[in-house]
Amino acid sequence: MGFKKAQKDVEEWVSQYTEGYWPPLAIISRLTEETGELAREVNHRFGPKKKKSTEENAEVADEIADVIFTLCCLANSQGIDLDEAWEKMMQKLRTRDDKRFEKK
Repeated sequence: MGFKKAQKDVEEWVSQYTEGYWPPLAIISRLTEETGELAREVNHRFGPKKKKSTEENAEVADEIADVIFTLCCLANSQGIDLDEAWEKMMQKLRTRDDKRFEKK
């Protein structure tokens, strides 16, 4: 799966509103908020800090999706093709980090 569909879905959703994409710093603030929600859920499930009995569980998958949505907003607002960026990043890992970690 690539990011083209995700970026298209985000564009279609955002384009129905007059505000459009938020400025990049506002998107980063939102990303920080969403990442914090993901971290909180992971900490509650797998870390030492358990939720209070009155708190509802969130789905880790939902929190990850919120982060991806926000990253798509940032990429779209800056004209970044995430498929191209992903391939570039993976190529860097394949070459730079090829012998960095012990392979199976």
